[in-house]
Amino acid sequence: MKALALIWGLLFSLPTFAQKQTPLPHGMVYGTKPDTGAMLDAVKLEAFMGKKTRISTTVKGRVLNVTKPKGGWFTIDAGNGKVIAAHFKNYGVNIPANLKGKYIIADGIAAKQFIADDLQHFAGDTATGKKQHVVKTDAKHRLTFEVKGLMVE
Repeated sequence: MKALALIWGLLFSLPTFAQKQTPLPHGMVYGTKPDTGAMLDAVKLEAFMGKKTRISTTVKGRVLNVTKPKGGWFTIDAGNGKVIAAHFKNYGVNIPANLKGKYIIADGIAAKQFIADDLQHFAGDTATGKKQHVVKTDAKHRLTFEVKGLMVE
C-alpha cells in the first residue's frame, strides 16, 4: 500500500519537475532599471549622436539576436539593415536566449567605433611601383552599446 501511494505521488509530481520555458514577462529587468524619461528609438540613435563619438542615453528597440547569454551580448535593430552590438557593462548579468524578437528598453553608453579601411596603408606605391586597389566601404563606423540596465517591454 505504501509503495502504491509512493508511485501515485511521484506520478502526480512529475509535471512539476518538467518545467517549460515561460515567456518573458512585461517589465522584467536585467541589471539596473533603466530611466525611461528621455528615451530614444534605436533607429534614430545614429542621427541623434551626430558627430559625437559617445553619449549616455536610453534606447528602445527590438532584439535581433542573443549572441552570448553569459555577459549579456546581443544585437539591436538600428533600421535600414544596420545593427547595434550591445553588451552589459557588468559581465555577471545573464540574459535569456528567448529575448530574440522582443522589444526592450536599455540604458547605457552608445559609442561609434570607427572602421579604418584594411587596405588603406597599401594605397601608396608598392615595391614594384604599382598602386594597390583600395576597396571603399559605405560604413565608416559601427555602433556599440554598453548596457547598464535592460527592461523587457
